[in-house]
Amino acid sequence: MLLQLQQGVLCSLHTSNKHAPFFSIKSSLMDSTNFTSSSSVSLKSVKSNIHPFISCKASIESPNSSIKSENLPVHGVSEKIVGVLGGGQLGRMLCQAASELAIKVAILDPSQNCPASSLAYYHMVGSFDDSATVEEFAKRCGVLTVEIEHVDVATLDKLEQQGVDCEPKASTIRIIQDKYLQKLHFSRHGIPLPEFMEIDSVESARRAGELFGYPLMIKSKRLAYDGRGNAVAKGEEDLSSAVAALGGYERGLYVEKWAPFVKELAVIVARGRDNSILCYPVVETIHKENICHIVKAPAVVPWKVRKLATDVAHKAVSSLEGAGVFAVELFLTEAGEILLNEVAPRPHNSGHHTIESCYTSQYEQHLRAVVGLPLGDPSMKTIAAIMYNILGEDEGEPGFLLAHELMRRSLTVPGASVHWYDKSEMKRQRKMGHITIVGSSMGIVEGHLKSLLKQDKTDGAISVRVGIIMGSDSDLPVMKDASRILDMFGVEHEVRIVSAHRTPEMMFSYAKSAWERGIQVIIAGAGGAAHLPGMVAALTPVPVIGVPVRGSSMDGLDSLLSIVQMPRGVPVATVAINNATNAGLLAVRMLGVGDSDLKSRMAQYLEDARDEVLVKADRLHKDGWEVYLNN
Repeated sequence: MLLQLQQGVLCSLHTSNKHAPFFSIKSSLMDSTNFTSSSSVSLKSVKSNIHPFISCKASIESPNSSIKSENLPVHGVSEKIVGVLGGGQLGRMLCQAASELAIKVAILDPSQNCPASSLAYYHMVGSFDDSATVEEFAKRCGVLTVEIEHVDVATLDKLEQQGVDCEPKASTIRIIQDKYLQKLHFSRHGIPLPEFMEIDSVESARRAGELFGYPLMIKSKRLAYDGRGNAVAKGEEDLSSAVAALGGYERGLYVEKWAPFVKELAVIVARGRDNSILCYPVVETIHKENICHIVKAPAVVPWKVRKLATDVAHKAVSSLEGAGVFAVELFLTEAGEILLNEVAPRPHNSGHHTIESCYTSQYEQHLRAVVGLPLGDPSMKTIAAIMYNILGEDEGEPGFLLAHELMRRSLTVPGASVHWYDKSEMKRQRKMGHITIVGSSMGIVEGHLKSLLKQDKTDGAISVRVGIIMGSDSDLPVMKDASRILDMFGVEHEVRIVSAHRTPEMMFSYAKSAWERGIQVIIAGAGGAAHLPGMVAALTPVPVIGVPVRGSSMDGLDSLLSIVQMPRGVPVATVAINNATNAGLLAVRMLGVGDSDLKSRMAQYLEDARDEVLVKADRLHKDGWEVYLNN
């Protein structure tokens, strides 16, 4: 056994066993006299054929002893050391979340320079698919979890029987590891799925094609992720090449009937040790070359679709065992059905946005769940978020340069946060980091992303929060007062002519797209029959304030009565005839409910109005009414 000491201290244990783990430990500078020949430790430099060791914080123990949680001073919310099988970007972000709660996270990963290594409490360098290494690692942890499901599940099963706390349970990992078993499991629990069947020969593959039709999705049962392990046969003639691309029938294959989906959705589900379950908002995932490219939160789908997706995800996770965070990937079909695609028993790419957009990130939530803390609030604290994966666009240094140029640009984008995984090797399509942009609407964050990616000619998205519309330019002399108020409060807005009678298609389009574009309040001015406010209110969930405009007859009373007499279920707020000023002020107050700056400015406006009246009252009192009027 060799131990390498440097100022820091950096050290490692090495034995002749090829599966024996390396330990790297950061500690205070120690006197070399502490290490005697009886402990089989040498102070010689490690030979050049031994990899460099990863630094981390832990006690120095012999390889036959255990680093027990109760023997370590812990001052956070839990005394358990959380052992994570895998040290990739998910492990890295788990470590980041753990630091806020003072939870110690140990990782087992074969790469000395894995993304989580520099942030972990300690890093055992070894294979998470090797039984002896996993068993040794488990001795040093209070609870064992995963950031990748392709681990040695037989060892997890054995450890559980020995009393080791594994979350989620080995039974769940076994089901998830084999996608065919996963389909069978969820089918037995009544979860809606695309039709599927196992294939093990040319004949069975042809039967599947005859039964399901083409195109046909062929999948590997195991070790399939990020598009790997999937192949599409567009016709019977493609079966042999598709099967060969996946390694042949002996690898273990099954087929799925092609799902005619219109969107891919996902739900992050948290399950506590007490079996309590919380679901995060439904998101839309957009893939590029079978790899997650963009995530939109929340998904822009009808509420009933969100409800159905959440119900399916809840039911799926309820059928599994153990605590933690689960990602449920779903298809939304043309018929409005929700079909389960697959489940991951760990934090997931579709939940990266939660770091910035939700009250409790999926990473903190996973830690809470596995150590037995109360689950946190999964709701969004921002109206909209979009996550963009930084994928390798080239090999080596050219790829790094492209990624860093993108990140530098993103640092100028409002609401953007950059996450770089610190991987040492750049490859095409490799996940190197991600960018999350949050904002007051999906339209705004999408605009910022397009600008970042240079997909449009603008310098950035304009956050239009209020739309001022009117049926004719003859209403503009009245409606301009609403615009002046919004300008006074610094509220971005737009002014448009949208006629309910002359341009009904434009009115329909404007109303239907307002929410998605980020408009939060609509001020609609109309005279005469005044159909515009009510028609717009019937088409959008955005609140509408109607301004009755005085016309040539009935002195605007007809407009006022038209606006206030809307049928039940179609509310329209209104103000006095020609009083667009109050419409602007009411819009500011509505926005102020979720905007502390606007609320503060409105309070100041009220104080200024009060002070103005008090000054006038004082002048009148001192000067008398005649002087007051003459001045």
